[in-house]
Amino acid sequence: MATRPDYYKTLGVEKKATPEEIKKAYRKLARKYHPDANPDDKDAESRFKEISQAHDVLGDPEKRKQYDSGSGPFATGAGPGGGFGGFGNFDFDASSMGDILSNLFGGAAGGGGGGARGGRQRARPERGADLEAQVSISFDQAVRGAQVPLQVPMQATCETCHGTGAKPGTTPSVCPQCEGRGIETQGQGMFSISQPCSRCGGSGTIIQDPCPTCHGAGAVRTVKRLRVNIPAGVRDGSRIRLAGKGEAGRRGGPPGDLYLITHVSPSSVFKRKGEHFEVEVPLTVPEALGGAEVKVPTLDGSKTLRVKPGTTHGTVQRLRGEGPPKLNSGSPPQKGDLHYRFVIDVPKDMSKEQEQAVAAMSKAFNGNDPRAGLFSGASAAAGASGEAGSEAKGADDGSS
Repeated sequence: MATRPDYYKTLGVEKKATPEEIKKAYRKLARKYHPDANPDDKDAESRFKEISQAHDVLGDPEKRKQYDSGSGPFATGAGPGGGFGGFGNFDFDASSMGDILSNLFGGAAGGGGGGARGGRQRARPERGADLEAQVSISFDQAVRGAQVPLQVPMQATCETCHGTGAKPGTTPSVCPQCEGRGIETQGQGMFSISQPCSRCGGSGTIIQDPCPTCHGAGAVRTVKRLRVNIPAGVRDGSRIRLAGKGEAGRRGGPPGDLYLITHVSPSSVFKRKGEHFEVEVPLTVPEALGGAEVKVPTLDGSKTLRVKPGTTHGTVQRLRGEGPPKLNSGSPPQKGDLHYRFVIDVPKDMSKEQEQAVAAMSKAFNGNDPRAGLFSGASAAAGASGEAGSEAKGADDGSS
């Protein structure tokens, strides 16, 4: 008979530890023994699996309660429905539903199976759990797409027992408490209530001799190494679904999905604005006044833009369809635009020649005051305010 692992000892906490203390201990150990921090270290990988398995149980209030009391999946001879991988998800076939109706209505339903000796439940396939992982990529990888390596901690079917939870050479047996039905009934007649069996957890079977590797759970904690395709056009924080790359299903059920959250390194040149990229292009004062042709970067190289004479600070030119690919927009993907925002570059320090040029330009523009409109507008506003005040005063005098 396999010895039940001491999950409290694995995490280095006391049995009376609070949920916060358990979570804190797990995070500390997980960072220390994570495969990314210990490449090619089998001992660290094995330790990481043990830590993850312990947290799966102690981090869940219901699992912890059953673990502490030695009941449910952690009772002696508990079946594959328990352990750190199988709580909840009680599926019933048609015969079991008939048994429930029979118990609720005193044998009037369910095809006459009746009472606690109705048909046995057939263990049904269960879909594997969905997983989520973080992946960091460069700006160029986000724009063009890439294939990147990834390590994902997950539960996998136990290779020793092939998912049965029983020691090789043995098989699960019918639960004596529910007689294989997976449910038990309290009360009689119309007041009876059916619920999952407390002995087998609803699976209908128990394991007399658990697998020494998975301790009857049918699954073990492992780290799966993958190479995943990142589609072109992802953003920082994009959520990508990889169908069928999650945890393996139980009893022949389909695997779950893997969701990737992307973290994209920022570019020093291209700034995302919705579905487009913006580039800030500095112009000299002469270029802004007299016009020019300037070379600007694109995602595939460079292009030349024509700057019109008299271009003001903040003017934007657009190159349609030369921006980032739009995620999930088909093949070939649709693309956003590139926006080039011109900013006037005013030098902080000028040479004597530049100062003379500025003085000459100021003389050439003498008499052109761009702020004249401010004062004429302010004078009109002040006059209107004065007239309103006089009218108000006259109204006051007339009413006294």
